[in-house]
Amino acid sequence: MARRCELTGKGVQSGHNVSHANNKTKRVFRPNLQTVTLASDALGQSVSLKISMNALRSIDRRGGFDAFLLKQKDDVLSLKALRLKREISKRQVAAPAA
Repeated sequence: MARRCELTGKGVQSGHNVSHANNKTKRVFRPNLQTVTLASDALGQSVSLKISMNALRSIDRRGGFDAFLLKQKDDVLSLKALRLKREISKRQVAAPAA
């Protein structure tokens, strides 16, 4: 998964540079991807993911990595993020029972 956010699925888009004379040349818009280590409260460990900075802001707004991941749709998540989501949901179901 090159140049794609593992949490939001945001990827490369294409468009045009438009000059003052209205000449159009192809260009690409790349997301601001960074490798970030996020802490999961449910798992009790840190996880390294390649995410966009927009996703990092969304994680802060939603109240943490676990809450963001549980609310995110499965079709935009990477395989690594899907595995983490399943593990977190298993741990949260098991925690209230204990």
